Amino acid sequence: MRKSVLFILILVLLVIYASLFVVQEGQRGIVMRFGKVLRDDENKPLIYEPGLHVKIPVLESVKTLDARIQTMENQADRFITKEQKDLIVDSYIKWRISDFSRYYLATGGGDVSQAEVLLKRKFNDRLRSEIGRQDVKGIVTDSRGQLMMDVRDALNTGTGETTEADSAIASAAARVEQETSGELPQVNPNSMAALGIQVIDVRIKQINLPTEVSDAIYQRMRAEREAVARRHRSQGQEQAEKLKATADYEVTRTLAEAEREGRMTRGEGDAESAKLFANAFSQDPDFYAFIRSLRAYENSFSSGNQDVLVLSPDSDFFRYMKSPEKTVPAR
Repeated sequence: MRKSVLFILILVLLVIYASLFVVQEGQRGIVMRFGKVLRDDENKPLIYEPGLHVKIPVLESVKTLDARIQTMENQADRFITKEQKDLIVDSYIKWRISDFSRYYLATGGGDVSQAEVLLKRKFNDRLRSEIGRQDVKGIVTDSRGQLMMDVRDALNTGTGETTEADSAIASAAARVEQETSGELPQVNPNSMAALGIQVIDVRIKQINLPTEVSDAIYQRMRAEREAVARRHRSQGQEQAEKLKATADYEVTRTLAEAEREGRMTRGEGDAESAKLFANAFSQDPDFYAFIRSLRAYENSFSSGNQDVLVLSPDSDFFRYMKSPEKTVPAR
């Protein structure tokens, strides 16, 4: 008896455990019965809020949808500006599910990959259109923030333009209308709201030029820098020549002044020397003549002098050798 009661108690606990399910915060739950989603009176999927809920064991299963803000990284793509210049733009999108019932029906059972494919196609079309209206300067600096806001608003509310991505979104929105019988909020079939998605933010991470354009720009920048360098070098050379010419002028002028002063000093010395000689000569002309003759003899007959003198014996050069006692006056 006790074993039977214990078995029944365990069975009841297992049934209760299998009947309860918890939807975590940041999620929403959808209950599937025999593989089909449970719907309300308007034929829309029943959405379970975070908390503890009850389901039929075995017969029903639970599928959860992420209610948090999700990030979709976009691969860098090529875009053309108003100036017909190519840009490589790397971006990302912040989005979340705003209408879980519509999202579940439009994406074929809450398929995130399908939702992101449609979102990416719509985003690329919208971004391409907005960049095509801007020049490079506006995209990089002034109008970048406004451009992102315009793209986000266009994704959420839709535009009058129709592209291939818009057709795919409109087809998904039409499928939602067919599967529900109640009155749904009016949304633009060309907007992401038709998929139950709200775009929170759109951002450009990086803007680059294509490789071939970057190489051309780098070559032009290098040429400009080289031209500036050549100009600076020529200006430096010009300044160097000016400084060299100034220095040469100063050297020449200094040497000329030194030469002039030296000649003046030598002239003054020669004049003073001549004056001294003249004074000495005037005091004793015969003695002065005798001294000069001795110096001439010394210079002429020195051992290092190899010159040959051809003179007459009666030459006045030898007058002091003939009769020195007569030529040298008494002192």
